[in-house]
Amino acid sequence: MALRSDDVSPAATLAERYSRARAASLALVRTLETEDYVVQSMPSTSPTKWHLAHTTWFFERFILGPYLPDFKVFDDRYHFLFNSYYYTQGTMHARDRRGLLTRPTVDEIVAYRNHVDEHINRLLIDGSGNGVDYLVTLGINHEQQHQELMLTDIKHVLSCNPLQPALIDTDFQRRGAPLPNLDYAYYPGGLTNTGAESAGFCFDNETPRHAVHLEPFRLGDRLISNGEYREFIDDAGYRQSSLWLADGWAWVNEQRIDRPLYWSSDLSAQFTLAGTRDIDLSAPITHISFYEADAFARWAEARLPREAEWELAASQVSIEGNFVENGSWHPQPLDDAVPERPAQMFGDVWEWTASAYSPYPGFRPLEGSIGEYNGKFMCNQLVCRGGSCATPHDHIRATYRNFFYPQDRWQFFGLRLARDV
Repeated sequence: MALRSDDVSPAATLAERYSRARAASLALVRTLETEDYVVQSMPSTSPTKWHLAHTTWFFERFILGPYLPDFKVFDDRYHFLFNSYYYTQGTMHARDRRGLLTRPTVDEIVAYRNHVDEHINRLLIDGSGNGVDYLVTLGINHEQQHQELMLTDIKHVLSCNPLQPALIDTDFQRRGAPLPNLDYAYYPGGLTNTGAESAGFCFDNETPRHAVHLEPFRLGDRLISNGEYREFIDDAGYRQSSLWLADGWAWVNEQRIDRPLYWSSDLSAQFTLAGTRDIDLSAPITHISFYEADAFARWAEARLPREAEWELAASQVSIEGNFVENGSWHPQPLDDAVPERPAQMFGDVWEWTASAYSPYPGFRPLEGSIGEYNGKFMCNQLVCRGGSCATPHDHIRATYRNFFYPQDRWQFFGLRLARDV
C-alpha cells in the first residue's frame, strides 16, 4: 500500500481528516463488550483490539518516530505485538496467535491511541511538511482499510457464538419492487487506459496507468441476487463438477461447502451484523468465494469480468452506493430510482473478477518498509473491485484494486456477470 508524493493536503484539512478517521474506528465498535475485542475466530481475522492498536502503531512507527525528535514511544513492547508484516521493521507476533493477547487491555489500547493522536495533531498543527503530509494521508487510508476489516472480522467472531449476537440494532431490510431481469450493457472494446491518473491519491498497485486492448464485451447491469444464487443451489450447482475449477471442486469437497457463508442450512436465513435475518432474495449475494462466483458464472452461461473491463464500465458512472456511512452494513436491493446502468458498481459487495492480482506493466514498489504492503502479495490472489457496504465512501474509486485468495469468503464478496460478444 503506498501513496504518491504528489498528493499533499493543507495541514488544517489533513488534521481534520485524521481526527475524523480515528474517531470513526472507535465509533464502529462502540457497542462491543470488552470480551468481544479479544477474540480471533480464524487465522484470517484479527481481534478488534489488535486492529485498533496496529493502525496506531503505523502512525507511531512511520511518522512520529522519524519526524518528531522529542517523541517517546508509548510502550516499546508494542512494536513486536502490533507490527503486521513489515519484515524490514523487525520480527512480529504470529498472526494466528493474536487472539492470545489478553494484555494489553482495551483501556490501555485506547490510551495508546490517545497518546499517538495527541502527538500527530501536534505535528500537523505545528506544520509538518518534509513528507509528513504524505505519510499521514497514507495512514488515514490504511486506517479506513482496517475499519472495514474490523466489521468483517467481528462479524465472523459473532457468527461463531451460538447466541448469534448482533453488533447493531437496525432494520436494514427494505423489500421493494421485484428485481428487474438481468440485462447486459454493451462495450465495443478497443484500446483503453487502465490505472490511476497522475493526480490525487492512490495505492501503488493502481499504477502505472497503461493501455489495454479489450475485445468487445457485455457486462451485467446489476449484481447477482440471493434469489438467483438460490436457483444455482437448487439446480445442484454445488454437486456438478463440470461447473467448477479443479481447485474449487477440491475445496468444495474437502470443506463440505454447499451454500454461502452465514446462510442457514435450510437456505432461509443468514447471519448479519444485525443478527440473524431472513434472506432477502432481491438483495445481492454476498460472502461467496471466487470459486463459487466462477462456478455460478459458468452455470449462467457467462463469465466473471476481467478487471480492465470492470474499470472501464465503472469509470463511466458515479461513485454512489451502499457504503459504511449508510449504517446498514449489509448489501441492499437495487434501487430502481437510480437511472445509471450498470448499477451497483460501487458499495454493497466487492466484486470478484477473473483477473489475477499481478503488477501492471512498469510497476515499481516504493522503497523502504512502506513498499512492502502491496508488491510482495502479487501472487496466487484474485482482484476484487468496487468496495462494499463496509467501505468508507471517500476511500473507493474506479481504479482501486483489492485482492484476496480464491477460497476467502468472510469479506462482503459478490459477483457481476460478463459475456463475450
